[in-house]
Amino acid sequence: MTTTTPPIAVGTQDTDAPRTVAGRVRKRLNSRTATLVSIVIAVVWTIPTFGLFISSLRPEDAIKTTGWWTAFTNPQFTLENYQEVLFGRSASSGQLATYFINSLAITIPSVLFPLAFAALAAYALAWINFRGRDWIYIAIFALQIVPLQMALVPLLKFFSTGVTVAGVTLMPGWDLVDEQKFAQVWFAHTCFALPLAVFLLHNFISQLPGDLMEAARVDGASHPRIFRTVVLPLITPALAAFGIFQFLWVWNDLLVALIFAGGQDETAPLTVRLAEMAGTRGNEWQRLTAGAFVSIVVPLIVFLSLQRYFVRGLLAGSVKG
Repeated sequence: MTTTTPPIAVGTQDTDAPRTVAGRVRKRLNSRTATLVSIVIAVVWTIPTFGLFISSLRPEDAIKTTGWWTAFTNPQFTLENYQEVLFGRSASSGQLATYFINSLAITIPSVLFPLAFAALAAYALAWINFRGRDWIYIAIFALQIVPLQMALVPLLKFFSTGVTVAGVTLMPGWDLVDEQKFAQVWFAHTCFALPLAVFLLHNFISQLPGDLMEAARVDGASHPRIFRTVVLPLITPALAAFGIFQFLWVWNDLLVALIFAGGQDETAPLTVRLAEMAGTRGNEWQRLTAGAFVSIVVPLIVFLSLQRYFVRGLLAGSVKG
């Protein structure tokens, strides 16, 4: 008696079933339930911002007597609030145009400096072998646990008195005035951002294919050339992801800018002026709403313009396959 083994059908496996972790995660995120939850979260998140925008366009009498939702039944809109809060001459007006420029002057270098330094450090720690490399990486990682508030006083003393060891002045005080104080804010934000930036970029760069680096070395490329022509184009999503986080953090910062730049008109950012308006003119709702929306316009544009890089940077290296 002979037995026959049923033939094995080639290609009968469920091709629709995801074969990798990334495929399973992608399938779950594309389900109807995930889509519905995302829509609900987006609507709930957007309603306050939309209400703030509508309020900023309403006249003073309307905004002080009725809610923003009544604008749909009794529409009354004006740009006078923005004109007053940006370019008003009175003491009660926002005069935010100058502070807006100050925020840009503080934020842009405070984003570019840590990105540049962290990318170079992350590449060196990932692909250059030298003694003590692992300990340096551990030390940088450990610096993330240091609270920002604990570093403010030592850093302020460093700026004002410099560094003196055994009666020998190694570095004098900076003694900066007016717009020169922007350098102190750049330095502070760069120091506070580097530990997290190096950690994130190191994890991304270390996962680049080793064969790619070896091929570049065989072609005679030096480390600077490898970093410039091979690594930088590949880590653009990671740079954009951290850049967005850093931009939002610095743009919305009040404490660091107020301590190291002061509250003068020449150096104070938008957050300082908005805090003053809320504290001294809290009843001027129409100006507060216009000023608040002015402060969120730039971060909103930055996030929307870099959104695709942001998502890719967050997902890169999280799953394999």
